[in-house]
Amino acid sequence: MREDIVEMTKRELGRWQVVQQILRGQLTQAQAGGILGLSERQVRRLVKKVKRRGARGLAHGSRGKESPRKMAETLEDRIAEIIGKRYPDFSPLHASEKLAERHHIEVSREKVRQLMISKGLWKRRRFRKMAHVWRERKPHLGEMVQMDGSHHDWLEGRGPRLVLMGYVDDATGRFYGRFYDHEGVYPAMDSLRRYLELYGLPLAIYLDKHSTYKTTRQADMDELLRDKQAETQFERALSELEIQVIHAHSPQAKGRVERVFRTLQDRLVKEMRLAGIKTLEEANRFLDRYLPIFNRRFAREALEPEDLHRRLPKSVNLDDVLCIKGFRTVNEGYVVKWRSRMFVLKKPSLTLRQQKLTVLERFDGRLSLRFKGRDLEYRQAQEPKRPAPKPDVVKLRRKPPKYDPPPTHPWRHMVFGNGQPL
Repeated sequence: MREDIVEMTKRELGRWQVVQQILRGQLTQAQAGGILGLSERQVRRLVKKVKRRGARGLAHGSRGKESPRKMAETLEDRIAEIIGKRYPDFSPLHASEKLAERHHIEVSREKVRQLMISKGLWKRRRFRKMAHVWRERKPHLGEMVQMDGSHHDWLEGRGPRLVLMGYVDDATGRFYGRFYDHEGVYPAMDSLRRYLELYGLPLAIYLDKHSTYKTTRQADMDELLRDKQAETQFERALSELEIQVIHAHSPQAKGRVERVFRTLQDRLVKEMRLAGIKTLEEANRFLDRYLPIFNRRFAREALEPEDLHRRLPKSVNLDDVLCIKGFRTVNEGYVVKWRSRMFVLKKPSLTLRQQKLTVLERFDGRLSLRFKGRDLEYRQAQEPKRPAPKPDVVKLRRKPPKYDPPPTHPWRHMVFGNGQPL
């Protein structure tokens, strides 16, 4: 009897003690039901079980028996073999999704986790948590979008190293991205253009202090006259689109996009491996198909139903905003210099002399010289070549010969303190 009591759970031990009081006449069945939270009828059943089997009568009838729903060992071995051969570095959740999608084996994430642990295919990774102030999500879709570039070996050596330019909505976690071969002005503006055409203008963009997004130079004369801080071409474009720019002071401050990148570096890399992606073009085509699936899996509903994305005004031409833009002065010969090139105006006018023009250089090579909203005609001129400098002639400097004055030199007849001439 004592061994039976030791094997009981805490709940069964409590019931055992109450039933013993009933049998000793210290409690009625109605009182015991109030103590145990059971009906009087259920208490009578417990008393009958104890009288018939003792303490073992309080144990569940299925204790010690094999579950009828237990997975067959042959199926467990098959699942472990598939994971070991095709998905050895997948997480349990990702592996369970691939088993259902590609092999039509429906199995829970927890079961896959237990199998992977028992076969030595997975070990829980623990990330050291840093203490940072938590920031609540924005309530509206489009209120703030976090932007960043992820440098990673996305193709695992099958192709060139790529950079994923990503946009994460702060309220919902919805992700948009595109691959490029580097992180710079063109990838930033091209990916932003695609995002704007797809979703609209967000109220703010939250990004880091990469040199593409934040400059350390001093404001030039034009910026000082307009009472503006020095800004990059990307900041200037966002300002013209009336999108607020917010710079993060640490990677943790834009943790949402960083965590999405970490998930994609695990999942997207393996998905592209299974699809055999090898080039930049193939990666972008695959991304167009994959992102809707990814967002259905990981995105969430915003706290508020309103979408704060704004439609692009018809008066705004993105070609004139998302480009390289600067100001140049027309010199006396109606020539404009721009990035080591010379352009001569075809229809010169006295009103253009010493005037400021706006130069717009698109990423497809097109260039415009704009004055008061009107594009001027021009032709590119070759800058006159300067004559090549003559090679330096090395002249050897000879030591002058020693000069010995002749006897008739006046210096010879000079009289010094001893009264004798030289």
